[in-house]
Amino acid sequence: MTEDVRTEHADAVVVGSGFGGSVAAYRLAEAGKSVVLLERGQPYPPGSFPRSPAEMGRAFWDPSAGLYGMYDIWSFKGCDSVVSSGLGGGSLIYANVLLRKDERWFVHEGLDGGYDNWPLCRDDLDPHYDQVEEMMGATPYPLDRAPFDDTPKAHAMQDAAAELGLNWALPPLAVSFAPERGAAPGVSLPIVDPGYGNLHGGGRRTCRLCGECDIGCNEGSKNSLDHNYLSAARFHGADLRTSHEVKAIRPRRGGGYAVDYVHHDLEHKAKKPPVRTITCDRLILGAGTYGTNFLLLKSRKAFPGLSPVLGSRFSGNGDLLTFLLKARDRNRVRPLDASRGPVITSAIRLPDELDGHPGAGRGAYIQDGGYPGFVDWMVQPFDLADQIDRAVKFLWSRFTEFFSDRPDTNLSKELADLIGDGALSVSSLPLLGMGRDTADGRLALKDGRLDADWSAETSTAHFERLRTTMQGIADVLGAEYADNPIWFRKRVITVHPLGGAPMGRHPIEGVCDAFGEVFGFPGLYIADGAAMPGPVGPNPSLTIAAMADRMATRILEGESRPADTGAEPVTGTGSPGGAVNGKAYGTGTGEPMGTRGPSPEGPGRTSLSFTEEMKGFITLGATDPRAGELDGGRERFSFRLTITAEDVDRFLAEPEHTARAEGWVEAAGHGGRRPVQRGWFNLFAPGGDEDRRLMKYRLYFADEQDRPRTLIGHKNVLHGPPTRIWPDTSTLYVRVLDGHVEESTAEKAADEAAVVGAGVLNIHLADFARQLTTFRTAGPEGAAALASFGRFFAGELWEVYGPDFG
Repeated sequence: MTEDVRTEHADAVVVGSGFGGSVAAYRLAEAGKSVVLLERGQPYPPGSFPRSPAEMGRAFWDPSAGLYGMYDIWSFKGCDSVVSSGLGGGSLIYANVLLRKDERWFVHEGLDGGYDNWPLCRDDLDPHYDQVEEMMGATPYPLDRAPFDDTPKAHAMQDAAAELGLNWALPPLAVSFAPERGAAPGVSLPIVDPGYGNLHGGGRRTCRLCGECDIGCNEGSKNSLDHNYLSAARFHGADLRTSHEVKAIRPRRGGGYAVDYVHHDLEHKAKKPPVRTITCDRLILGAGTYGTNFLLLKSRKAFPGLSPVLGSRFSGNGDLLTFLLKARDRNRVRPLDASRGPVITSAIRLPDELDGHPGAGRGAYIQDGGYPGFVDWMVQPFDLADQIDRAVKFLWSRFTEFFSDRPDTNLSKELADLIGDGALSVSSLPLLGMGRDTADGRLALKDGRLDADWSAETSTAHFERLRTTMQGIADVLGAEYADNPIWFRKRVITVHPLGGAPMGRHPIEGVCDAFGEVFGFPGLYIADGAAMPGPVGPNPSLTIAAMADRMATRILEGESRPADTGAEPVTGTGSPGGAVNGKAYGTGTGEPMGTRGPSPEGPGRTSLSFTEEMKGFITLGATDPRAGELDGGRERFSFRLTITAEDVDRFLAEPEHTARAEGWVEAAGHGGRRPVQRGWFNLFAPGGDEDRRLMKYRLYFADEQDRPRTLIGHKNVLHGPPTRIWPDTSTLYVRVLDGHVEESTAEKAADEAAVVGAGVLNIHLADFARQLTTFRTAGPEGAAALASFGRFFAGELWEVYGPDFG
C-alpha cells in the first residue's frame, strides 16, 4: 500500500488497550509524546454492559457476522479461548486478580520439548509491580469486615485448604471496596474520582458483591483499565480511538512504522470500510496474544529477518476450569452461594519443587470462581433445559469441526446463537486452576486465519495435579466434582493465552528482548501476553502490565542516550546516567553525547551496535600483559563499551572492519570509572599470518589528574581446534599507554616503554549472554544487516578454526 504524503503521523501508535497497551499509552503520553491508541472494540461505561439474554446473544466479536461485542471466542487444536474486545481489553472481563509472578518461577529451562526461559528476574519487575498495583488500587478482599464476611465461597476455600494442608490467601484485587484510599469499605458507596478524572464521566460505586466481574461491571466498582491508565492517558493528551481495527503493519523507509487500519461504523456497519494509514516513530503492539501474533504473522513479508521463533512457545498458562456441584457452605447447612462477592476472592497455592519441595512438580494456583446470581441461564453447561435443539446443533457442529481439515477457529457467532435468548442454566461453584504448563504450542496462519497447534498431553502431570486437588476440595465441601464438559477430549478453556512472540536474550531465543523491543526492528515493541517466554503461573495480567511499565521506562530513558542501540547510559565517576561534570560523553569525538546514536551516515545505510563488558586485572609498571595479570600487585580493571558500525555494508567490506567504541574504563589506579573520550574497535583484522586474526581495541581516556591515557588491546585468534574459540575470543591482552597514541605509533610506543600498565581482561559467560541481547540496528535493512553480520562472524571463525583440508 502506497503511503499518502498527507498520512497522519504520531510519536507512538499503540495497538490495543489491554494491560500492555494501556500502560504504554499512559506512560508515553504523560512524558509529552503524541500518542494514538487504536482499539477495535467499543467503550463500555458503567451501566452499558449487556445483561439480558437477548443482549448477551449480541455481545460477541465477529464483524463478518455483524457482531461488534465484547467477547471474542476462539477454538483451536487442544484448547478454546475467551478474550475481550473493548476499551480496556481483557480488564473488562478478567477476574481482577493482581498476583506477582513467584520469584523462583523466573526459570531458564527446557520443559518436555517446550521452553521456559525468562531473560529477567523478579528484582527487575518489583518496582514496576509496585507502580501498577498503586495505579490500579490493588487490595485484598475485606473478608474480616461486615458485610463482606458473609461470603460462603471464600470461607469454604479457606476450610478446604486447611484440611488439605495447602496455603490459602486473599490475593490483591483491582476492585474498589472503599470510596477512596484509606476509607472504610462498604457496599455501593460513591467512589471519589482521581485527579485525572474518568473518561466515561458519570459516577462509580463500590462493589455490591453481585458476581458480575466477568461480564462487565455496571457499577464501575471494578478498577478496569478504562478507569485508571486510559483515563490518565487521555488526561495527558493521548488520542484514544475506539472501533479502529488494525489490519497490517510495516516498516517505513528511513525509520518508523506505518499502520493500516479500518474504522468500524457501528451505525451503518459497512462490510468493507476503507483502509486508512497512520505512521509513527514507535509502534507498540498490545493487541493481546492472538491479535499481536496475527498481525506479525500476517505482516511477516514486510519484516524480513524477523526471528524464526515467531509463533512458538504458546501456552494457556495452565488454565483449567472445573465445577463443584451441590456444594454447601462451611457448616454444610445451606447451598454454597458462589454468586456472592466478586468472581474471585481467594486463592490456594500448590507448591513448586523450585520452592524446596522435591517431587512436587510445577507450581499452580486454584481460585474460587463465581457467576452473576441473576443469570443462571448463562453459566452451567450441564442442564440444557428446554433449549436442547439449539444446544445439540451447536455441539454437533463442534464435533464435526474436531475432525475437519479446516476448522472455523472463530466461534463467536456460533456461541452467540447458542446463548440466544437464554439457553443455559447454572448453579454451584466453579474452580479456576492455572500454573506452569509446558509452553510448546505453536501459532501460525492457516488459510488466512490464526491457528494454534497445542496439546495438553505434555502438561498431563500439571493438569492431573490440579484435578486431583480440586477433587479433594470437593470432598471437603461435600460436593460433586465435575470436569469441564470438553475435558473428555483433553481440551481446556484458557482465558490467559501467552507466547508466540516470546522475549529472549537474542534473536535465536526470542522475537523481542527483555524490554519488548523486536530484534532487528528498533522502535517496534511487544507489550502484551505474546511476549511472555513461558507461563506466568498466577494470573498474568499484573506481570504483563509491569513489563509494559518497564518497557516504557526504557523508552523514555533512551531519550537521553544513544537512540535505538539498546545500550545502557555511558556513566562517569560517581555520576549514574552518564554525567561527568554535568555532561555525557562517549561520541567518539570527546563532545557531549546528547541523543547521538548509531544512525547511519547517509540515506539507505544501516548501522549496527552491541554492548560488551570485560573484566580482569592489570599491574601498574608492568609491560607484558601475561605478567601483569599474575603480578602480586595487580588491581582490578574493566571496561564497558558500545561498539557501533555506522554502515554495516562498509564495515563488512573493508579489511580492518573498523567500528566506533564508546563507554567507560574503570581502575582504581586511574581514578575509578573514566569515560572513553574516543575509541576504535577492529573485528577480525589481519594478523600478519594467513591463519591469524586480531580483535583490536584502542581507547582514549584520562586519569583522575587529567593525564591522557590510551588503552590498546587485542584478542589473538589463531588457527587451532574448535575448543580454542571461546578462550581466544574472550581473552583480551591490554596495555595502558601514556598519552593519546595514534594507531600507527601505538605498538612502537609500547615497545619504547611508554607503558603505564599491562594485564589481561576476560568476558564472563553471564556477561556474554547479556551481550547477545544488546545487538541493535538503525536504518532500512536492520534485520538483513544483523543476519549479514552473523554470517560474517561465523564465517571468520570457520576460516580460523575449521578443519584444514589441505
